[in-house]
Amino acid sequence: MAKGETPVLDALAEINAVSLDRTDLDPASLILVRLAALIAVDAPSASYLAHIGPAAEFGVSVGQVQDVLVAVAPIVGTPRTLDAAAKITEALGMAIDVAETGADTSSPIP
Repeated sequence: MAKGETPVLDALAEINAVSLDRTDLDPASLILVRLAALIAVDAPSASYLAHIGPAAEFGVSVGQVQDVLVAVAPIVGTPRTLDAAAKITEALGMAIDVAETGADTSSPIP
């Protein structure tokens, strides 16, 4: 059985810490690269949600997110690009709901 109160979140936090330690990308570029990866693997809305706070913190703009969607579209295809755009929009809505209710959003980036 997994150890600790939040073993999955703890494991994700450790994985992310290693990833951050082993890259020289600036934080905004790292978020954009991760966004491209999320699009490529058809990630759920919750994965995008986990990146909204860091993206805002490091100054990633809506225009940059749109640039990533445009850049990966020829690789991942139209359906996945449109699905990712919808999931990003859904995640933004969830983030706004959380902000308005004051819920705790402290979680690692998956």
